[in-house]
Amino acid sequence: MGNQTLKKRSKKVKREQKQQLITEYADVFKKANLVVVALNKGLSMPETTALRNAVRADGAGYKVAKNRLAKLALVGTPCEPLKDLLKGPTAIAYSEDEISASRAVAKTAKTNEKLEIVGGIMKGELIDAAKVKELASLPSLDEIRGKLVGLLQAPAGQLARLAKAYSEKEQAA
Repeated sequence: MGNQTLKKRSKKVKREQKQQLITEYADVFKKANLVVVALNKGLSMPETTALRNAVRADGAGYKVAKNRLAKLALVGTPCEPLKDLLKGPTAIAYSEDEISASRAVAKTAKTNEKLEIVGGIMKGELIDAAKVKELASLPSLDEIRGKLVGLLQAPAGQLARLAKAYSEKEQAA
């Protein structure tokens, strides 16, 4: 009798853990504007840790997915079309912006054949691996802002130098 109780507790814990994972996945799928699906073909633990750290450094998240649970979590979310991409040993990178999740994954996939980008979804639209790689090559929002500020400051600096030169010319005359 004691053994059966232990089995029931064990199943209950596993069921609770699975439900917790489904909830975590669903939360990711509801909030993310970009989800990248990659096939992990044997990344070592240090390689996976390096990838996870690189993804986080870009402001995104990374999870090794349990496909069956992830498919359950996709139901009713904008990312539901991803269900067909979840085959084999899968990992997902996700971000609230439309670029961050793709950067580190694309960089790692470019240098390590053990990681293959399968595709993804951006704002509810399914995208292929080529589009994910294209997104990874775009500048980040911070880089765009920096360039914009530089462009706006350049004419102001030129105008100030022109005004100074004109003022010095008048004083000399």
